[in-house]
Amino acid sequence: MAERQIRCPICMHHCLLQPGQIGRCRARKNENGKSRPVNYGRLTALALDPIEKKPLAMFAPGSRILSAGSFGCNLSCPFCQNYEISMCEEEPETVYVSPERLAEKALELQRQGNIGVAYTYNEPLVGYEYVRDTAALVRRAGMKNVIVTNGSVTEEVLEEILPFTDAMNIDLKGITDAFYRSLGGDLETVKRFIKRAAPACHVELTTLIVPGENDSEGQMEQLAAWVAGVDDKIPLHVTRFFPRWKMTDRPSTKVETVCRLADVAGRHLKHVFTGNC
Repeated sequence: MAERQIRCPICMHHCLLQPGQIGRCRARKNENGKSRPVNYGRLTALALDPIEKKPLAMFAPGSRILSAGSFGCNLSCPFCQNYEISMCEEEPETVYVSPERLAEKALELQRQGNIGVAYTYNEPLVGYEYVRDTAALVRRAGMKNVIVTNGSVTEEVLEEILPFTDAMNIDLKGITDAFYRSLGGDLETVKRFIKRAAPACHVELTTLIVPGENDSEGQMEQLAAWVAGVDDKIPLHVTRFFPRWKMTDRPSTKVETVCRLADVAGRHLKHVFTGNC
């Protein structure tokens, strides 16, 4: 049978891929007529982090978690903090770690306070199969799974990983369609993701405040009100921007701006935290 083009079903981009072609996420390709992850088990980073670094403020506070990252992302945020692995045009140096070995490593680190595995650093769900397979083993071992994600994948992908997920930090980058489009994303996709995830596991949200982009009180009022409509007990992290990658044309967000917007969010939400201040 002749090889054929496909539409990748993983996220809102639904990339049309010719045989052997890699999608815009840099992590999936058309292999034998299927969308396959090229980053399966290929880690660029592995570290034992404080849980607060994810950031999670209200899930197992004071604990540590083995954090694993691969490469690839389906957004194109010009301020990306980990652009070397998420936005890489050429595949970065990696080490293959099987799901079995990562789960074993998590268990070995229990004596150092480790509670499980966090899938983080790049966008983990563009390679959700590795997350799903590893998370099942971690859960079987009695440990926790944390996913740090942009929430920009289909509900079908979310349903694959939810049964093994204990906590998530989801980026809610803003509350306007225009801002999300400028990042190569889709606001409604993220909203659906949050609505489905919030009742199923512990969810915290992060909004990075970028000067001149999403730093108005009106936008924060709208964002916090929407989150409260899902659940006003969802923690929101309002964090400070620093010039990075392609966005070095503006200064860091003022600390007072972050604090003021956190106060605005607090009119609607019970748990608001500031970050990078």
